[in-house]
Parts: sequence; structure tokens; C-alpha cells
Amino acid sequence: MGCKINHNTNDNNTNNPAATDTSSISGKYQLDEAFPGLQFNLPLELTSPNDGTDRTFVVEQAGIIKVFPVKGNVTKTTIFLDITSKVTSGGEKGLLGLAFHPDYKNNGYFYVNYTKANPLTTVIARYKVSSANPDIADPASEQILLTYAQPYENHNGGKVAFGNDGFLYIAAGDGGSGGDPGNRAQNKKELLGKILRIDVNNPSSTLKYSIPSDNPFAKNNSGYREEIYAYGLRNPWRFSFHRKTGTLWAGDVGQNKVEEVDIIEKGGNYGWRIMEGNECYNSTNCDKTGLIEPIWSYQQGGETGRSVTGGYVCEDENLQDLKGKYIYGDYVSGNIWALTYSGKTAIKNELVTTVAGGLSSFGEDSKNNLYVLAYSTGKVYKFAEK
Repeated sequence: MGCKINHNTNDNNTNNPAATDTSSISGKYQLDEAFPGLQFNLPLELTSPNDGTDRTFVVEQAGIIKVFPVKGNVTKTTIFLDITSKVTSGGEKGLLGLAFHPDYKNNGYFYVNYTKANPLTTVIARYKVSSANPDIADPASEQILLTYAQPYENHNGGKVAFGNDGFLYIAAGDGGSGGDPGNRAQNKKELLGKILRIDVNNPSSTLKYSIPSDNPFAKNNSGYREEIYAYGLRNPWRFSFHRKTGTLWAGDVGQNKVEEVDIIEKGGNYGWRIMEGNECYNSTNCDKTGLIEPIWSYQQGGETGRSVTGGYVCEDENLQDLKGKYIYGDYVSGNIWALTYSGKTAIKNELVTTVAGGLSSFGEDSKNNLYVLAYSTGKVYKFAEK
């Protein structure tokens, strides 16, 4: 989506130990429409609760969440939630994220990340499903947990997801413009340019959430925001957890040269705006001490793209050649790659296929089936062997 318009990609990557190799997977897979009877309006997210109902939910940027059964012949969706009256959308603004509580089956709670206007603000809010209809949320149930101002209209991040630890993680971009003019990503007194982590199950006396005791800046005396889990990020567009290991993967959109894939560690500094990917930013002499470089990066370029879209470590039983690889892509070029890795080292990066219409997001349903969302065409795709 517009969430990546300022960004980049290229496999001419001399800074990675892995060489791009298109020999084994390229050409083996194609994208088929997962739900040919459905089309969405600027879709940004697909996810499912672990509630045994085999339903999936798609987020539309303007402020609507739709629900439908996971069947290839489905032709109708139900509007689960409509908060278009609260949301300001367009460009990189809108309803940007959805996460179901791990105990959604029992408590009916889900969490959203959206942009509101006047003044421009990111809102993290909890809603509850209707007690009368599992396909409809209660729009009056909103409980705002956290807000933070957006100084510009781009780089809102937007992803929310629960980690294996049960805490809610939030992707916050650097606040926008270009080059992080306020140096917010490195400022630990601000939430922008960070991955945040909060405990939604144990509200404190002053907040609708609490700070996990092992957050890196919990109970600090320096005025640092205790919600921060990691920092130095430009515009993390889509992160995910590898459920088998708990590893947190993120795609961080670059400025003018480099797109990056990161493994996010607690307390890690990912370098922006000192670095863009693994290169110094606007400087030939930067201090990389203590900065975590990406596991994989690529130069922006014509065929590779300009805006990384973070994906998932594939656990789709239907895709044996992709299992265990990190599947990600580029919004602009539509390229989709599979990154083979060992620990925190990239081994091989392979082009899998391409998608037209803007690669806004990857998604997983409750059975770990992997999907691809096309922003402008409004279609949802699945991988299939040719």
C-alpha cells in the first residue's frame, strides 16, 4: 500500500553472505486466487483467531473488517466491524492492523491499530465480539489502550500481534517525512520508530495495560518509554512471529537505497537513522557500535522493488518446499522471495513468484495456510505448485 511508497529493493546485495539463487524454487509456484468469489477494498491484513471456527478476517484500509469461512467457493462476506467514522485513511493512514487475543474463543477480545485525524494520531484499541452473533463485533465496546501523535502522514507502521509470551506487540514507524527529521527512531523517550510490547491482561493503576517486567526499559530512571521493546526502525511494515520458536521477524522499509529484513531482539537498536539497512545513512563515517544489522537486505532497484513487505516463516503443510523459509516480498515490484536461514544468518534467497497490484501483506489462517494480499486489485492469493 502507500505504506511503502518511499521505499526500496534489489538483489545486487554484496553485504549479505547469501547469494540470490533462483534455481530450485523459481518457476515452481504460482499464485492462484484463494477466494475467487471475493474482492476487497484496499486490503491490508488477513488473519484468523484460534477459536476452532475456521473463519478468516480481512482488514480494509478505510476502517472495515470482513469475516468469511475459509472455503474456496465462498461468495459472501460479513462486515465484522465498521469504524470508518473514526478512521482517517488514504496513503499510509487507515485501519492498519488486527490481532485476536490468544484466548479470543473465551473472552472475545481483539485489538486494532488505526489512524485518526485532528490531530493525526495512532490509536491502539480493544474491541469485543457481539454476544449475540460471532460474526459481528460490538462497535460500542471500544476501549482505547494507547495513543501517540503522528507528526507527518506517512510511516505509521500499523501491525499488531501477540507474541508467544502473550504480550501485544505494536509496530510504530518513525513518524514520517523523509530521513527521520526529528531523529525519533533513536529517541528512547518517544514511541515512534519502535516495536512496542505491552501486557493487555493486567491493567495498571494508571494505564489500560501494564509494562512487562522484562521490557528493556521497564522502571528506568531516564524518562525512556517503558513500552519500547526494540528501536531504531524506520517503517516496520509487517512483522510476524515464528510460532515454533517465538522468533520475531520484521520487514523495515528503507529510505532511498536499502530494504531490510530483521530478526527483532529485545532491547535491540536496528540503526535508523544512523544506518539504512547495513549502510551508513547520509554519512561516510558512522558509528555502528551496538547496532543490529539485518539478516537480509537488498538494494532498491527496478526489478527488485522499493518497499519491503514483511511476511512469515512458512508452516503451510501444502508448501513443503517453502516450509521453514521466511517468505516475504516487495510492495512495488510484487516480487516474493523465500529466505533460507540458519539461526540469524541468511543462507540463500530465492525468487518464488510475483504478484500484481501492490503486495500489501501476507496472511495466515488458523491452520497456518499462507496467503498473499494484492492492495489495488483487492484479491487474496494462495501459493500453488504449477
